[in-house]
Amino acid sequence: MKIIKKKNLNAEELATINDEVEILNKTDHPNIVKLYEIFDTPTYLYMVLELLTGGELFERIVEKEHFSEKEAAVCIKQVTLAVKYMHEINIVHRSGSFGLVF
Repeated sequence: MKIIKKKNLNAEELATINDEVEILNKTDHPNIVKLYEIFDTPTYLYMVLELLTGGELFERIVEKEHFSEKEAAVCIKQVTLAVKYMHEINIVHRSGSFGLVF
């Protein structure tokens, strides 16, 4: 579950969170985390997300000390398929954020 405390967020940050929710509601792809439910209270936003247990990619690479070409290719293929899917449904990934394209 992702819990966001809304108290100290400005209007732009709240808009970014709303965009994230809107985008996750539009996606259904094996390489994109699923959003199952949202609970919005006056002070917190609770996002019930798919459980991902693999950890951070960067941490995994550092931990292994060596990432084979085959492992890298599998990883890049998964990322590329997810981005391709997003583009097909008019979502563009921009450095650290997402945006809808109409």
